Amino acid sequence: MPEITFVQFHGARETLDVAVGNTIMFAATSHGLEGIVGECGGNAMCATCHVSVEPDQLHLLPAMTDDEDALLDGTAIMRQPNSRLSCQIHVTPALDGFVVHVPERQI
Repeated sequence: MPEITFVQFHGARETLDVAVGNTIMFAATSHGLEGIVGECGGNAMCATCHVSVEPDQLHLLPAMTDDEDALLDGTAIMRQPNSRLSCQIHVTPALDGFVVHVPERQI
């Protein structure tokens, strides 16, 4: 299983083994990880699973949809050029070693 590392805003890191096909949001919420809420259950409707991706890893992700782009404009913490919704990141073998940064708050 690919390893995904979550970096909290205060610097704590946690690495999870995530099954291929699961979303990063599902991995975080099912493991009780602090900072990823996922109020809409991963349906790209709330933006409470906002994360920042390591800039040099953005190329590993599919292009952002218009819906994801619009939702990122309404996040609790201002979006960055490397912001993504973790519910829209489906884990693939290529994401082994992927790192996401969790913002200070989602709501």
